[in-house]
Amino acid sequence: MSMIKKFQVTFDCAEPARLAAFWCEVLGYVVPAVPEGFATWEEYHRSLPPEDEIYFACTDPSGAGPRLLFQRVPEGKVVKNRVHLDVRVGTGLVGEERLATLEAECARLMGLGAKHVLTQRADGVNESCITMQDIEGNEFCLD
Repeated sequence: MSMIKKFQVTFDCAEPARLAAFWCEVLGYVVPAVPEGFATWEEYHRSLPPEDEIYFACTDPSGAGPRLLFQRVPEGKVVKNRVHLDVRVGTGLVGEERLATLEAECARLMGLGAKHVLTQRADGVNESCITMQDIEGNEFCLD
């Protein structure tokens, strides 16, 4: 039996291009080149029949991380995510140094439109982490 080593994370969303741009900034990902014959992705999507799905993808330029796909859906988000991303900015750090690193990244992401939800401080068992929401309300953690 073969082992799957690559996977894609798919987000249902209202504005695929906007959400993809946000996550590119968070993760240092890049947007694939626009299809030949089109100046922008928006122009390409406008060329599609109305019944076609509107989507947008971004990838890790190093090839190490998973591809992220953002697909437009008609319904809005109504409940907590069942799956979320942990953005690993504090790996290897502990105590106040870790918390300061997480808080600095939280401030940067708030500048991009993310929302701070909760800061969980180290308790002797678990290290600090920060729960946030992206620009469409999807939860993610800084840890």
